[in-house]
Amino acid sequence: MGFLSDGTIVDEETAVNLSHMIGHYKRSKFMAEQAALAAGRAGASVVVVNPTTPIGERDIKPTPTGRIIVDFLNRNFPAYVDTGLNLADVKEVARGHLLAMERARPGERYILGGENLTLKQILDMLSVITGLPSPTMKVPHVLAMGFAVFDQLFTGVMQGKEPRATVEAVRMGRKKMFASSAKSERELGYRVVPVQDALRRAAVWFAQHGYMRQPVPVALGVAS
Repeated sequence: MGFLSDGTIVDEETAVNLSHMIGHYKRSKFMAEQAALAAGRAGASVVVVNPTTPIGERDIKPTPTGRIIVDFLNRNFPAYVDTGLNLADVKEVARGHLLAMERARPGERYILGGENLTLKQILDMLSVITGLPSPTMKVPHVLAMGFAVFDQLFTGVMQGKEPRATVEAVRMGRKKMFASSAKSERELGYRVVPVQDALRRAAVWFAQHGYMRQPVPVALGVAS
């Protein structure tokens, strides 16, 4: 999707090309999507769905978004940057895939999203859910980039571990990744639901499955 830094809400018609993609992973996905859409336009029964940022339980790795929750639960989120995400309940995203299989038009793409939220709004929501404090210090992107360069080199290269921050992630963070799922709602019967329940389910699941180094917040109702 052709996300912009000013928070413009994008949809399936927003202009986007390969130059908008940051990193080899996203470029490869964009190229694969273009091939799939071309096949659909040529008559193949092919549909593309674009989940935004699914959130919920069973995030085993965890994903970068799940890591936000884990870091927050572990009191390891001292500051935030000015960025934004479209968070979607993973249950609705899964349901959206089935709806696309049943109802979508071949050769079309459909955004499966949820709520458009700044990172600060997400952290504030986690604070309400867990009872833990939300960070109040906002750091500039240039400082976040400096940390990412150091973390990628020290943690990633020298220690051989997965860094907490990467240069690509910080570059993406310059964009507010806000999107509309109106087409999916209209044509597929997809539902955009409030994401707070999915955030709570994710936090409880992480707490129950050993992702926390700190005592479990009482507000989660999970035995430590």
